[in-house]
Parts: sequence; structure tokens; C-alpha cells
Amino acid sequence: MKPEVSEQILIEELFKKSVENKKVECGNLTSIERLTGDASTRKYYRVFCSEQSYVVCLDNPTEVNKNPFVQIQGFLYEKGIRVPNIYDRNVEKGYLLEEDLGDETLLKVLGIIKDPAQELQVYKTIIDQLVKMHSLTKDELSGTLIETQAFDYDKYAFEIDFSLKYFLRKFLNVDDESIYLELKRSFDDICKELSSYPMVCTHRDFHSRNVMVKNGENIIIDFQDARMGIPQYDLVSLLEDCYYELLNENKKELIDYYFNQMDMTGLGQGSKDHFKEVYDLMTLQRVFKAIGSFSYIFEHRKDYRYVKYIGFAMEKIRTVMLKYDRFTPLRRSLFDIYYES
Repeated sequence: MKPEVSEQILIEELFKKSVENKKVECGNLTSIERLTGDASTRKYYRVFCSEQSYVVCLDNPTEVNKNPFVQIQGFLYEKGIRVPNIYDRNVEKGYLLEEDLGDETLLKVLGIIKDPAQELQVYKTIIDQLVKMHSLTKDELSGTLIETQAFDYDKYAFEIDFSLKYFLRKFLNVDDESIYLELKRSFDDICKELSSYPMVCTHRDFHSRNVMVKNGENIIIDFQDARMGIPQYDLVSLLEDCYYELLNENKKELIDYYFNQMDMTGLGQGSKDHFKEVYDLMTLQRVFKAIGSFSYIFEHRKDYRYVKYIGFAMEKIRTVMLKYDRFTPLRRSLFDIYYES
């Protein structure tokens, strides 16, 4: 896809300065290609030179040293987490010049795997990176932007409100205030429990479209909203991904694989059974938040690509609720509305 003329001129100007300042080498700039965007407002472009290519990201301008992506990228890179290299930046103009990671997401890789054993091995390599991130100590995180933000009760409750607004009211056109309040109260207990446990450094959106695969190496992207949260937040994002249905036996083994690598005793979750129960609670909150995001994107951008994931996500929630008697009222209320709308 070709960029707009104004975008092309801006990118050429900024990229030329990067070359002049020897941030990258480019014998001859041959073309610029607009890349398909994600669910964010950022715009990405691939800049082709005679022998290699780079990616330019154009985002909202920020002040120097106040760009979350740049700050968190630098921190994670320093700690050995594989994130894309940033070769040059001009955050006042919203310009970042990054490593070209290609077009192969983890989701694309999963689409061509040969058998369950290969699926399991692919996910284990991703979880190894997740464990490394979650094992960062309080001292290492001290003074970082990550440390200042957390998945506390207010954040969880905000996300539930967000989903109720855009899924219930906008997508399903349910305007009964009593139903809204009933569902909010039911989710409230989940939010309170999830916010009661010690936290680690979480990515916040760790799914199959936010891991790129380049020459067999897994590279984590879209980490600019990283914050403190319980370990299950990222693990659920990965294993309960609304874009891909992981084989159930592999999912069980991967939960055990993660648990056995992490020291959970200091996180108030020393028991594997307890860890799995919190995992289920996190699935309810996290997947319902994803449903809200899909509904929001459809409401504001009329982007139909994400609508097809709502049904899969809802059935994922229903399956978890069926395991616990205490969620029977919430399940009946939510799915009576969903199935009849």
C-alpha cells in the first residue's frame, strides 16, 4: 500500500536525516510501503534501501524522554528481553526508525505448524521469554515507567466498565440499567480478588499478533503499555488468545511449564491448584476485556475484522464459568442476553 504524499515527504525527510547522522546505512532509498495497521492509532511504513529495509513508525508527537515506547524498549532491551531495535528517533515529530522484523507473526507461524508437538515447542520458547520478563526484580524495576502503573482494582474495574459499555450497550444494544449494574456487581468480586496478589512486570497485551518471528527468533512488540500485574495476566493473554485456539492438552502442559519455572511462593500463589484457579479468574476478566476492545473497534472504526473473534471469546468465558458454581448467576445473566440479542 502506498503512503499518502504528505506522509511520504515527511518519512523521506526524517529518514534522510537518520542516514546523514549515520544511524543507519542506506545506499539508495528505493521505495516506501504503508504497512497494515494494528488496533492502535500508530502508522507503520517499510522503507526499502538497495540492500536492506527498515520500519518507520509515525505516532503522536511527545516530549523528549516522555515516550513510553522508547523508555520501555530501552529498559527491556537492557534486561535481555528480545524487543525490536530502535536505530533513530525524533519523538517531537512522532518518528521512530526501527528494525524491520518482517511480516511473520506468531499467529502466522501457528497457521502452518505440522503437529501438536511442534505447537507445544513453539509456545515453550515464547513462555521462556515471558518468564524472563516476569522474573525481573523490584530493584530492577525501581524508577521505571513500568513500576508507576499497575493492574489494581481500579484498572480492572475500568476495563469491565469499558466492556459493558461497548459490548453490552453498543454492540448488543442492551440499555437496561438494572442488567448493567447486575453484571458489574458480579464482575466486581473477580476484580477485587485479582488485585489482591503481589505483582510482576507484565507486557499487558501478550498475544500471538504481538510476537514477531524473524529467522526463527521470537521478538516481542507492542509493549509500550507494560505495567505491574499478576503473572496470570500475560499467561492468559497468550494461552487464551482470542485469535488462536490452542490445543487443550498443550495448554494444560504449558500452564504447568510456566508454573514450574517461576518461583510463585513470593507471589502468594505457592499452590499449583490455587494458581490455576486464579488463572481461570484472570481468563474471565481478560477475555471479557478483549470482547470490549473488539466491540470498541467496530463501534468507532467500523472495522469488521475483529467482530469474528467475539463469539469465540464468549464461549471461552462460558467454559470457564461452567467449572465454578459461584459463577452460575453471572453466566446465566450474561449469556441469556448474548444468545437472545
